Amino acid sequence: MSASSPAPKLPISLAANPKLSSWVNFTGEGGVAVSPGKVEIGQGIVTALAQIAADELDVDIGRIDMIHTSTAMSPNEGVTSGSQSIQQSGRALRLVCAEVRQRFLDAASERLGVDASLLDVDDGTISGPGNVRTSYWELSGEVSLDHDATADVTAKSADKRSVAGHSVQRVDIPDKVFARPRFIHDLALPGLAHGRVLRPDVSGAKLVGLDDTVARAVPGLIAIVRDGGFSGVVANSEAAAEAALKALRKGATWSAGEPLPDEADLAGFLRSQPVETTIIDTRTASPARKGSQTLRRQYTRPYIAHASMAPSCALARWEADRVHVWTHSQGVYLLRADLAIVLKLPAENIVVEHMEGAGCYGHNAADDVALDAVLLAKAAGGRPVRVQWSRHDEMSHAPFGAAMAIEIEADLDADNEIVGWRHAIWSNGHVARPGRAPQPALLAATEIANPYPRMISTNPPAANGGGADRNSVPLYDLPAWRITSHRLLTMPMRTSSLRTLGGQGNVFAIESLLDEIAALRGEDPIAFRLRHLRDERARDVISAAARRSGWKPQKRSGIGHGIGFGRYKNTGAYCAAIAEIEGTDDIRVKRLTLAVDVGEAINPDGVINQIEGGAIQATSWVLRERVRFDRTRITSTSWTDYPILRFSEVPAVDVEIIQRPEIEPVGAGEAAHGPVTAAIANAVYDCLGVRVRDLPITRDRIIAAAELAS
Repeated sequence: MSASSPAPKLPISLAANPKLSSWVNFTGEGGVAVSPGKVEIGQGIVTALAQIAADELDVDIGRIDMIHTSTAMSPNEGVTSGSQSIQQSGRALRLVCAEVRQRFLDAASERLGVDASLLDVDDGTISGPGNVRTSYWELSGEVSLDHDATADVTAKSADKRSVAGHSVQRVDIPDKVFARPRFIHDLALPGLAHGRVLRPDVSGAKLVGLDDTVARAVPGLIAIVRDGGFSGVVANSEAAAEAALKALRKGATWSAGEPLPDEADLAGFLRSQPVETTIIDTRTASPARKGSQTLRRQYTRPYIAHASMAPSCALARWEADRVHVWTHSQGVYLLRADLAIVLKLPAENIVVEHMEGAGCYGHNAADDVALDAVLLAKAAGGRPVRVQWSRHDEMSHAPFGAAMAIEIEADLDADNEIVGWRHAIWSNGHVARPGRAPQPALLAATEIANPYPRMISTNPPAANGGGADRNSVPLYDLPAWRITSHRLLTMPMRTSSLRTLGGQGNVFAIESLLDEIAALRGEDPIAFRLRHLRDERARDVISAAARRSGWKPQKRSGIGHGIGFGRYKNTGAYCAAIAEIEGTDDIRVKRLTLAVDVGEAINPDGVINQIEGGAIQATSWVLRERVRFDRTRITSTSWTDYPILRFSEVPAVDVEIIQRPEIEPVGAGEAAHGPVTAAIANAVYDCLGVRVRDLPITRDRIIAAAELAS
C-alpha cells in the first residue's frame, strides 16, 4: 500500500469492535465459537451468520456454536433493528473470519514449511503438498486472535462461497420443535423466585396509597417492594405472586389519569397538537410545470400493538452491588446503559445477557420488564427473580407503534400527469429505545420515588432511515416534491419502534394515490409505475411479481387485484407485492405474490420466511389490528379486544427472490409490510370501486368510504 493510499475502511460494527477474539474463537475438539452482537428474535439471523462464518473459515456449519449475546463478552453492535443484522454483523463477521483464516494459514505455513498460497482448508483441516497437514485446533495455542482487524484480507468472491447463497436448516429450530428450553420464559435458575408488578388500569394514573396488609398474609410471599409509585411482589411461586398481586391491587389508591385522544378522530388529534416540523426533502422542477387540478388525499393508520406471542419476561439476580439480567431485549448494551442510570451503578457492574423471546417486532416491553425484575430482585436476598407481564399489561403498558395522519397533494396537468407532489406527516416519534439519551426510557424509571420524565419519542435522522418520515420520499421520477414531517411534542399514548416505523403508512399512502392517478388516466397501474421508475432493480421486482402472479387476470365479480411497491428505507431491500382479495361479506386476502431483491441472499429460505412473515403480519395490520381506547384507558387488552389474523384467514404467499450475489446483502424482515398494505388497499378498490384511506380496512370503513364517495 502506498503512503498516499487510504487505510482500508472497516464495516461499522467491526470498526466499533475490532478485536478478532471478540468475534471468533476455536474451542475444544473441533468447535468454533462465533459471538455476534446481534440477537436472534425469530428472524433466523444466527443461521445466516453461521453460514457466513462457515464459508470464510472453510468449516462445516455444524461445528459452529452461535453464542448468546452478552455484555460480558460479545461485541457491542447496538440494537438488533432496522433489518441491519446482515448489513452490519454479516459484513463484519465475513471480514473477521477471512482474516482469522489467513492468520492460521500463515501459522500453518511456518509450521509445515509450505508457502501459504499452496495450503487449502477443508472443514478446519489445513493441508498442502506432500500430505502435510494441521488444523485450526492444533494451531489455536500458537495463533493469538487478540489483534485488531486490519481489513487487509479480502473475503471470498461470491462464486467461491459454498454455504452462503444456499438454503440451510435454521440452527435455532430443533430446540423449539423438541421443546428444549431456549426461550427466556423457560429459563429455570436455582432458587428461582417470581415477581409481579402493580400498575394502573387508567392511563397516567399514579400510585398514591397502598394498604398491603392482606397481601402480606399470602402464603409463599417473600417481599413487597415499593419505591415511590413503583410497587410489586416477590414470591416462591407464580401462583403465590399472582395471589399477592391481586391482594395488593385491592389495597391500592390511584390518582386521576390523563385524558386520551378521541379514537374516532385520530387525524384531528394528531393535526391539532404542538409539533416540531422538519423538511425532509424538496425537489424543484425546472422549468416549473403548472397543474390544472390538485388531488388532496388523507391517509391514516391507528396505534398498533406489538402483540407479541408471549408477554415480556426477564430474570435478574443481585450479588452485593452487582446485577445479572437475562432478557429478550434487542439491545443488551443499550439496556445496560439505562439500568446503570436508574441504579446509579457503573455499567461494568451490570451483565445483561440475551435469551430469545416469543415474538418481538420492535421495541415492546422486553426492556421494561428487565428493570422490573432488577428492582424486585433487590428484595430477594440474592435469589434470581423471574418477572413475566400479563397479557393485559403487555397490551396496556408496552409502547405502541405510532398512529399517523398523512396528507398528499398531487398536482396534475391536463393529461393527468403528475407535475407536483406534497407529502405531509403528522405522528408521534417512532423511537424511544433505551440507551440513547441522558435519561432512561424504561417504564419503571418514571414510577420510582425520584422519577425520570417519560421520554417523548423522537425520529431517527433521514440518513439512518428516518422514523415517521421513513419511505416518504417517492422513489418515482416525479418532477417536483416537498416532504414534511410534523413530530408531536405531546405523547398521551406511549409510542416507540414498531416494525417498519413510518414506512408502512407512507408506502400505503404513496402507492394508494399513484393507483388512483393511474385509474384516472385509464392506465394499467403496473405500466404507470414502470413508466415513472428509472431504477432497474425496482422495475425488476415489479415485473417479476406481475409475471409470477399472472397480472392481470380477467375481471371476476367479487375478486380484486392490487399492486404495491417499496424499497425499505429507500436504501434497503426492494419488494413488490400483488394482492388477490375476495370482497363479498368481508375482505379476505386470498393470495399474495411477492418479488424481493436483497442483494446477496445468504439463506434464500430464510429470506422467503421473512417475506412471508412480514406479508402475513401486514395483512393482519390492514384487516384487523388497532389499539382500542376510550378517553381514560386502553380497552384492547386481550386477543378478543385486539384481534389478529387467524390461521384460517392466512393467504397463500408466493415469493420470488431476485438473487444478486455480486451485491452486498441487506435485510428482508421489514421489506414486505408497506407493499402488501398498499396492494391490499388497491385490490379493494379494484374489487369494490371504493378507496379506503383509513386503516384497518374493515366492513364499516368500506361502507363509510362508499357513502363519502357518493
